[in-house]
Amino acid sequence: MSDHLLAIDQGTTNSKAVLVNAEGRVVARGSAPLGKRHPAPGWVEQDPEELWSSVRSAIQGCLEASSGARILGLAISNQRESVVAWHARTGEPLGPCVSWQCRRTAKACAELRAAGHEPAVVARTGLPIDPMFAATKIAWLLSDLRERRPELGADDVRVGTVDSWLLWNATGGAQHACDASNASRTQLFDLARGRWDEGLCELFSVPMQALPRVLDSDADFGHTNGVPGVADGTPIRAMLGDSHAALFGHGVDQPGVVKATYGTGSSLMTPLDTITQPERGVTTTVAWSRRGTITYALEGNILVSAASLPWASELLGLGGDPGALAELAERGAPDSGVDFVPALIGLGAPYWDSDALGLFSGLTFRTGRAEMARAVMESIALQVADVFEAMHAQAPQPLERLLADGGPSANRWLMGIQADLIGVPVVPSDAPEASALGAAYMAGLALGRWERLAAIPALQHDDDPIEPSLDERARERRRATWRTAVARARLHPPA
Repeated sequence: MSDHLLAIDQGTTNSKAVLVNAEGRVVARGSAPLGKRHPAPGWVEQDPEELWSSVRSAIQGCLEASSGARILGLAISNQRESVVAWHARTGEPLGPCVSWQCRRTAKACAELRAAGHEPAVVARTGLPIDPMFAATKIAWLLSDLRERRPELGADDVRVGTVDSWLLWNATGGAQHACDASNASRTQLFDLARGRWDEGLCELFSVPMQALPRVLDSDADFGHTNGVPGVADGTPIRAMLGDSHAALFGHGVDQPGVVKATYGTGSSLMTPLDTITQPERGVTTTVAWSRRGTITYALEGNILVSAASLPWASELLGLGGDPGALAELAERGAPDSGVDFVPALIGLGAPYWDSDALGLFSGLTFRTGRAEMARAVMESIALQVADVFEAMHAQAPQPLERLLADGGPSANRWLMGIQADLIGVPVVPSDAPEASALGAAYMAGLALGRWERLAAIPALQHDDDPIEPSLDERARERRRATWRTAVARARLHPPA
C-alpha cells in the first residue's frame, strides 16, 4: 500500500482524523466527540486533557479503518483563538482550554477600547479588540494561574493556541511552536513583521518567553513521539487554523474567490495580494505562510452558526436533533416575517457587538414551530450574507462565487437560500473534511508528494454551483427584515 498523509482536524465539538491518498482524497476517517463547560454566563471552556484524548481516539478510529496504511507525514488543523496553558516540564495543564466562544474577558476588552488602544491594535494585528481573540484570554489564564500557583515562575509556564498544545503532545513535549496563521489570531502578532510584538505583549500583559515559536505553516514541526498507532519519528509538516486550512483545501491560493466554512461558528475568507488595513466589520489575517512567504486574507468571523441548531431543536421539542430541525424548517412559510438573531454570545462580524442578545423577531399568532425552525436555519445564511457584503466592499476584486464547506453546506436547500441572499453562485464542497484536506495538502506539498496545489488530482473536478433565483428587489426586502431584527438584538446599536 502506498504512503498516506494523516491529517487531524481538531474542532470545537469533535476531533477528526483522516487518511489522504496520493490522489488527495480521503480514504479513511475517525472522529471523537468533545464536550464543553459553561461555568458562568458567557463562559465557555474545555478540558485540555480531554481535547488531546479526543485526538488520539480519532486517530485510532481512522487507522483501524485503514487496513494498515503507512503514514508519510502528519498534518494538523485546529479550532482557532482557543488557548491552553501548561507546565513547561511536565506538560500538566494549568487551567482550562478557554474557548474562542468564551466572553469572560469582555470587560477587559471594553476597558482597553475605552483607553483608546483599539486603533493601534487593529493597525498592527488586523483585528479589533474583542473577547473572541486570544490575547485577553491568555492574560486571564496567566493572571488566574498566578493566584492559584504562585510558586510557578515565568519559565515554568507554556501557553499557546490549540495547535501548539497538540504539537507539544504529539512530539512528547519536544516542540513548543505554532504556525503563523494561528499566531495571527492572538492579537500579539505583528502582521507586517511576521513575529510576536513586544508592545502588544506588554499591553496585554503576556510574557513573550511563555509563547511558542512562530513557524511557517509548512515548516518542519518535528516528529511524532508516543502518538498511539503512529510510528515515532513520523514528520509533522503542516499546521494551520481550521478556516485557513479549509481555504487551502478548496485549492484557492489567489484573490477573487471567497470561502465560507459553516460550523459551530462560520468563517468567510478570501486571499489578498498584499496586506490590507481592514475597515470595521472584517479583519485582516495571515492565510498561511509557506517557504518564508506570507499570504494574507480578509476574514469575517461569525460566532454562532450551526451551534444554534441543537439548541433550537431542543427548544422546539425535537430532541436536540439538527436534522429534524432542518426537515421542519423546510415546511415553514418563506414569507412569515420571522427572524432569529443567534446572538447567544454576542455578535461577531460585521457587528462585533458583545452586548447583543439573541432573539426571535416578528412573531405573530400565525407563527408556528416550522416558521421558527426556518428562521433559525436562515439565520446561518443571513449572517454569511452580511459578512459577504462587507468583504465584497473591501476585496481588491469582485467576489463572484462562494465556496462552501462544513456540515450545513451539505444542505442544498440552505445553500439555495444562501445563493439567493448574496446574489452569486454557491459551490458546496464535495468533501466534508475541507480543513483536514487543506492541512494534508500543505503537508504533501512540503514533503514533495505534489509539486503544486493545482496538480492535486482531487482538485481537478467540475463544480456543481447553486445559482441564485431571487431578483435584487426581493433579496433586499428579505435582508431588510433581517437588519431590523439585528438592530433589535443590539443593546447599543451604532448611531
